[in-house]
Amino acid sequence: MLNPNRLPVTFLCLVYLLYLVYVPLPAHAATAPDTPAVILIQNATVLTVSHGTIEHGSILIKDGKIAEVGLSIKPPKDAQIIDANGQYVMPGIIDCHSHIAVDGSVNEGSVSVSSMANIAEVLDPDDIDIYRDLAGGVTTSNILHGSANSIGGQTVVIKLRWSQPAARLPFEGALPGIKFALGENPKRSNFSIPGQPKRYPATRMGVEETIRGAFVEARDYKKAWDDYKKRVAAGEKNLIPPRRDLRLDPLVEVLEGRRYVHSHCYREDEILMLLRVAKEFGFKVRTFQHVLEGYKVADEIAAAGTGASTFSDWWAYKVEAYDAIPYNAAIMTRRGVVVSINSDDAEEATHLNQEAAKAMRYGGLSHDEALKLVTLNPAIQLGIDKRVGSIDVGKDADLVIYNHDPLSAYAVVQKTLIDGRVYFDRQRDIAGRPEREKEKKALLEKEKKSTEKKPEEKKPEAKKPDGNVPAGQKSAEKKPDEKKPEEKKPEEKPKPPGVAAVLNLPGISAATSLGSPAASDSAIPRDSSNSSPLRDFRARARSSFLRGAL
Repeated sequence: MLNPNRLPVTFLCLVYLLYLVYVPLPAHAATAPDTPAVILIQNATVLTVSHGTIEHGSILIKDGKIAEVGLSIKPPKDAQIIDANGQYVMPGIIDCHSHIAVDGSVNEGSVSVSSMANIAEVLDPDDIDIYRDLAGGVTTSNILHGSANSIGGQTVVIKLRWSQPAARLPFEGALPGIKFALGENPKRSNFSIPGQPKRYPATRMGVEETIRGAFVEARDYKKAWDDYKKRVAAGEKNLIPPRRDLRLDPLVEVLEGRRYVHSHCYREDEILMLLRVAKEFGFKVRTFQHVLEGYKVADEIAAAGTGASTFSDWWAYKVEAYDAIPYNAAIMTRRGVVVSINSDDAEEATHLNQEAAKAMRYGGLSHDEALKLVTLNPAIQLGIDKRVGSIDVGKDADLVIYNHDPLSAYAVVQKTLIDGRVYFDRQRDIAGRPEREKEKKALLEKEKKSTEKKPEEKKPEAKKPDGNVPAGQKSAEKKPDEKKPEEKKPEEKPKPPGVAAVLNLPGISAATSLGSPAASDSAIPRDSSNSSPLRDFRARARSSFLRGAL
């Protein structure tokens, strides 16, 4: 016999079992219900990046992985066929420096060391830039914290799985990172908040000591925990563990090689500085980001085994970028540095293929070397090259199909696949635009109607009884010719003379006072040119008046 007191618990257990039976658990993106288990791309020019180009080639995809690459592949039974005749297939583009898919600001700029902050906790799967970058062939992005701090927040590598929840965006197995920054941004050269004191550091030497000081703390913190674990392993009882520090935990991971350092930088001196600090504490800088003067110290970067993720041709947009040159990527490549071209901008990411092509013009890189700048090289920098970055058997089926050679200015993405699933299809997108436009207009019209206010009907006011009139008597009606006694107006004080009265300025009434509304900018004649003598004189006159000179 059932216990009545346990009926609610029994009912909840029954509901949960029914949920497990009838509601399927979310599947991995590669095996989603709308993803065919087998896909064959045929008749394409296959740009493998790792082992040359295959004309009229085919790629067989099974369960989200590349199963076969070659000339003549017989389509398996029930395979979906994608005819890419006259088109080009390349590995999905990998952006090593991105700030898309972040809910809110990318900077926790209140402190100089914000390593406790984590970009993975604020991923926004509904950011439209995910879809737009998919339309540009991007399949993987390294989502970085901003550059307001000497040591910034933790970073995460994601796959651009549009329409999937935030938990499905991170790249499975990719090592996490942390953002460092050198130069003008962390020392706040061009940024201050009115009314608030300047934050330390304010100089380049302060940036260096901020990083060094943080790692001194992290090294001591690591030693305390290592000693504690050693004593526990030896069988000691009643030990009190060290106090947990969320700011130092990620830095310990850096010291142990379990977290990559991606450092924003520009100048050669600060690049060498961070390499020295890294050597002092025994960790490696995984990538220098931007690294616009990398060509000056390319040998040192290569010797340290550090990658460089740079712009194609951005320079002179601030003082520390004056020495940047468009040959930077090619020179560092020739000196043995693993180089990638990044976006640092959602729009720039939509044409990274063209940004990579610029290295052929500025520096003479080959076709395959240029393609590597946005595919295999960033995959190596992020430690995911065994999964993505080239078209090889066993790797994830992250692919892009173009109508022309990807390094051509005429190339347009036709399809973008991640884990063998088509996340962007140009023809499908175009076909759906009229329906989306119709839905947009309907929503705008609905919003407009909801915001329109209906005119309120005025009700006649009821006459209030006169309290001064005794009960039973009607109040006396006012006669039309009855006038109220005139109220005495206060005596008008003389207004201060206007600028025109004092200086006999033509075109301005002598009655106009600088303190009156008539003396506002809209009341004073303006010259149409930007350097109006009248406007300049007016500003000087107003300033002098406020100082009491007039």
